[in-house]
Amino acid sequence: MKKRNNFRELLRIISELGKVRISVAVAFTTFTGYILSRGEFDRGFVFPFIGIFLLACGASAFNQLQETETDRIMKRTAGRPLPSGRIGKTGAFIIALVYFISGSLVLYFGPGLLTLLVGISTFVWYNLIYTPLKRVTAFAAVPGSMVGALPPLAGWVAGGGSLTDPGALAIGFFFFMGQIPHFWLLLLKLGKQYESARLPSLTQLFTDEQIKRMTFVWIAATAISALALPMFGLQDKIWSISLIILLSAGLIAIFIPLLNRKKPFNVGKSFVLINVYYLFIMFVMIADKLI
Repeated sequence: MKKRNNFRELLRIISELGKVRISVAVAFTTFTGYILSRGEFDRGFVFPFIGIFLLACGASAFNQLQETETDRIMKRTAGRPLPSGRIGKTGAFIIALVYFISGSLVLYFGPGLLTLLVGISTFVWYNLIYTPLKRVTAFAAVPGSMVGALPPLAGWVAGGGSLTDPGALAIGFFFFMGQIPHFWLLLLKLGKQYESARLPSLTQLFTDEQIKRMTFVWIAATAISALALPMFGLQDKIWSISLIILLSAGLIAIFIPLLNRKKPFNVGKSFVLINVYYLFIMFVMIADKLI
């Protein structure tokens, strides 16, 4: 029984280091890019999906190695495997390395070298550019949002598309735009924790009301960038274009309370809503190609 419990704990640690639920969401954006590029559903999506999933898990694990001391200070992250002492740095490094190597091999022997290079670019951008930049500037989320743009592009090239295709640029830009309000919404709830960890935070530069207005602008820009997707040939059916317009208009309407000082605003619920918006947009884009 003890061995079984130890094994379960190890699996839990491996999952937490890889942030499996977030990594699955990242892989789904890769699947979306693959379908949009390929124009049909086939078994070829499996390799880029699994490969990017494993690389995303590896990036998360390496990120936790990089930020162990910061995570120990913040209440939100203190329970993670490394700061809580449930695993040592050597063990975490081995898990991270296995994630990275296995993901790289899947991409190389699956869709090929170009997809692998895009995947590794995501890894490098997250761990070697964005993560160190978080200690330098409160605006690190802006360049850091490239991390959201690259996984769907990995799917795009895995499906046979070119990185210079207008459609690739459109889908990359759409996912880039949506990453920033994600992080800024988080700051409205956890800004003081970032300050206590001595990380530059927008809460040190702006009031909550100013951050809310900035977040609304980025959310509106995200919705508008979705309207550009049909213009680049990613959708061509009236029903899917209409749904994208309705979903984007609805997103803006839902977040209008950010501009109202007197009206209460639920940050946690809003964080979920923007994720749901992205999920629906991806479903619409995929369905447009497959139906």
